[in-house]
Parts: sequence; structure tokens; C-alpha cells
Amino acid sequence: MKEKILVVEDDIAISRGIVHNLEYEGYEVRSATHGSAALPMVAEFQPDLIILDIMLPGMSGFEILRQLREQGNDVHVIILSAKTTENDKVEGLTIGADDYVSKPFALREFLARVSSAMRRIRARKGESVQSIVFGDLEVFPGDKTILRNGEQIRLTPKACELLIFFAQHPNRTYSRDALIENVWNDAYDGTARTIDNFVLQIRSQIEENPARPKRLETVHGLGYRFVG
Repeated sequence: MKEKILVVEDDIAISRGIVHNLEYEGYEVRSATHGSAALPMVAEFQPDLIILDIMLPGMSGFEILRQLREQGNDVHVIILSAKTTENDKVEGLTIGADDYVSKPFALREFLARVSSAMRRIRARKGESVQSIVFGDLEVFPGDKTILRNGEQIRLTPKACELLIFFAQHPNRTYSRDALIENVWNDAYDGTARTIDNFVLQIRSQIEENPARPKRLETVHGLGYRFVG
């Protein structure tokens, strides 16, 4: 089941951008552009995480957050706001926000904070957040997060799934057809050689020298092997 995120943001362009990127990351996302719509949507949608602007029509983000906490709702909340003074941040965190991101924000950092929040949410629910570690590389199969030297790397969803499969089966050689069967099943509409493009993408993110890979090797005539 996909994890659910509610985005409460009245700037339509910002909201669409956030929703698009969160859906690309694999989350189920809904959005509200009016403060008064937020609480009913929380009750109906039951999100795991709320991205909450402060300056909203109808009801401010602070008031939404205050009412949630008064109702005993401990849903994880990340405030996303152009109000950046220390007093604003202190007020938001005091009311009960779990994190505070100032506008304008870097998308990569924002998505990393969402991913980090989801790991904490799973831990709170008692779900596994175990990772697979290979030197500077840490792979979280549960939430499809890949860290290198503690920093999240960005891969397309299928490239990420392919890397996770490799990490779960280190030191074994797989042909292109075997990778398609294991990672894509019947959903693959490319050619076997398209796998090479995904491998190049992965190498660009995890190898010190992608032209001379030491982690994701080519086994000539056979396929690829992830060295653990």
C-alpha cells in the first residue's frame, strides 16, 4: 500500500510541482488549496504525512495544526512556508510541527526530508526500516531510498528498483533478460539493451569513476554483477 501525503498549499504552481514530484517518488498524494478544506480532507484521507503552508485562505496553517493536535491527531506535519523568521519557526514547532522548511526550497533537500520523515513514521508504526550497506552506499528497500555518503541520490523509479534488486542479490551475475523478468515482469516494453541505459544511470550515481565501474560490473557475454 502506498504511503499517503496531503499537500495543503494555496499557490497552485507550487502545489502542482510538489504533488508531481511526490507522486513520482511513489506516494499517493492529494492536495488542498484552501485552509478550510484541510481538516475534512485529513479526516477522510487519513494521510501519513501533511505538507502544510502557513498563509492560507480560510484558515491558517498554524490554526490547522493547532486543531489537529487538540484533537489528539499526531500525524507527521512538515510546515512549508515563506515565513522564515525565528519566531515563526518556533511557533510552528511549539504548536506541534515535526519539521519546518522555508520557501524557496531546494527540491532535492525537500524530498530527502520527506523520505527521512517516512522512515521515522514507519519506525513509529513498528515497521521495518532495515537497510543494506555496502561501503558508502546504503539501500533502503522498504521506501526505495538510496543514500551515498549519507546523501540521498536521485534515480528514476525503475532504476531505483533495479539497484535495489542488485543490492539484494550481490555477487551474482544476471543477464539482461533475467533482470527484466525479476524487476519488470510483464510490464517491460523496451528491449534487452534498454537495461544498459538503466545501468549507466545507476553507475553515474554510485561509482567513483562510472567509466571504470567497481560496484556494478559488466560480465562480458553474460550480463551484470553487483559487487558487495
